[in-house]
Amino acid sequence: MARVAVPAPTLGAPAVDEGRCCVAPGGVPLTEAQAVELSAKFKALADHKRLTILSIVAASGAEETCVCDIQEPLDLSQPTVSHHLKILVDAGLLAREKRGVWAYYSLVPGALEALAATLVTPGA
Repeated sequence: MARVAVPAPTLGAPAVDEGRCCVAPGGVPLTEAQAVELSAKFKALADHKRLTILSIVAASGAEETCVCDIQEPLDLSQPTVSHHLKILVDAGLLAREKRGVWAYYSLVPGALEALAATLVTPGA
């Protein structure tokens, strides 16, 4: 049986089924800039301590959580907690507001929902 070369689909164009067994899912592929931004967010979430921090902030019931309420349950040093918080802020998942000697953290509205939406297969 002869093999037929099939050109790869171009970016942004959905694949066309020409009798092939595999068809790319619909939608538009990520741009390089979008992929870089998303990878930074997922990388920030790839650490169990940072996931714990997000859950503490989300479960606090308040609009914001003091850093002092985050450090104690983690059993980590203050510099380590600050490092994790900085990564989450830089990734756009948490917002930080400084008041005196304390910093208060809150979830960025819609950030987690937008991230979750990138994992949904179009048409599913």
